[in-house]
Amino acid sequence: MAAESSTGSLADRLVARFASADALVGVVGLGYVGLPILLAFHACGFRTLGFDIDATKIERLNRGESYMTAIPSAAIAALAAGGRFEATGDFDLLSEPDAILICVPTPLTRQREPDLSHIVHTAQSLRPRLRRGQLVVLESTSWPGTTESVLKPLLEQCGLRSGEDFLLAYSPEREDPGNTDFTTARIPRIVAGDGAEAARAVAALYGKAVERVVPVSSLATAEAVKLTENIFRSVNIALVNELKQVYQAMGIDIWEVIDAAGTKPFGYMPFYPGPGLGGHCIPIDPFYLAWKAREFGVATRFIELAGEINTMAPAHVLDAVNLTLNARRQKSLSGSRILVMGAAYKKNVDDLRESPALTLMEMLEARGAVVAYYDPFIPEIPPTRKHGALAGRRSVAWDLEEFRQYDLALICTDHDGVDYAGLVSAVPNVVDTRNATRAVSAGRDRIVQA
Repeated sequence: MAAESSTGSLADRLVARFASADALVGVVGLGYVGLPILLAFHACGFRTLGFDIDATKIERLNRGESYMTAIPSAAIAALAAGGRFEATGDFDLLSEPDAILICVPTPLTRQREPDLSHIVHTAQSLRPRLRRGQLVVLESTSWPGTTESVLKPLLEQCGLRSGEDFLLAYSPEREDPGNTDFTTARIPRIVAGDGAEAARAVAALYGKAVERVVPVSSLATAEAVKLTENIFRSVNIALVNELKQVYQAMGIDIWEVIDAAGTKPFGYMPFYPGPGLGGHCIPIDPFYLAWKAREFGVATRFIELAGEINTMAPAHVLDAVNLTLNARRQKSLSGSRILVMGAAYKKNVDDLRESPALTLMEMLEARGAVVAYYDPFIPEIPPTRKHGALAGRRSVAWDLEEFRQYDLALICTDHDGVDYAGLVSAVPNVVDTRNATRAVSAGRDRIVQA
């Protein structure tokens, strides 16, 4: 680390270093959020230091290997070979970066309450290593007030003070794994600081890595922005999930309705139904605000209703599978062979977080079905928080002759590059939750939308 100037404020010194990319950026948590932002800072000239508790991730990164389909191995190979990056599990090195970005998970407990344990543990690891002159930025999604009332007091227990000895800020992640149209650098960044100096420093930092920085007035406002974005999606997905059931009862194709409505050039934005919500954000973030709102005596009926509708989506899919087997095969779920197409929560990624496919696999097996899955992005299901019993399951090979032995195929994830026409020709019944078979013309009588 270069010697700091003795003149100017703490923010002045950091802004100058960020402007010239003469700074070390540390990222805690090298998952779907942390690794992309680290790559973005590395790409614009910063030295980077990645922290993670997963030794396998650290080894693979230092060897130049990617562990995400959304990030090509060539990008990681260039990162590792550039001389400005290291991945480590040694948290004593947290004293070295000029800026530390905290990108750790914020899941829900079994009682659907916020679980901030990863933020707390990170703060406890950082606290004895925190030094004067550092900028600490929380990127993890949480309820408004988390940075101010949870992270700040934990850090200040070391004796240093935010705004005087170090600077504290919040900038919510906005990653969309698999979206090639909007890379990290192209997605505008919301930033806020604990005071004007921190706000100035965090804007200067992210302004080097992304095309547009959007400052807001307070940490809580920035935290609320992130929740609002995902609650908006949750509510609208719940709406189309409910409309799907209404229109199905009327014999109307919800997908045709959405496509036609989408031709309106104003006042409408298409959302699509599915087998349930997946990913780390939309199934979780709304409950963070609903939980915090209770502290203020405010009911969040709309948010909670949307969560209820989306949570029930897998049960409606299960009913569709059961009815299809009853009507077309004169069979019950018990003993039926079901092929689940896709385990990832969305297409073209290897991300299993909160995937409704895993929920459906367990629900089908609980009813006595014999279940296998196919997913070219997920050859084996790793251990997960909710679905430990599925760990170690391996994807079957793509084999249309073998697929003829199944009673029904359930499409949960609409990966590109899959021969859906071949699937429909091989399996006597296909329940499609994603409209993946929309281009299939032969065998339409085998397809049930759900």
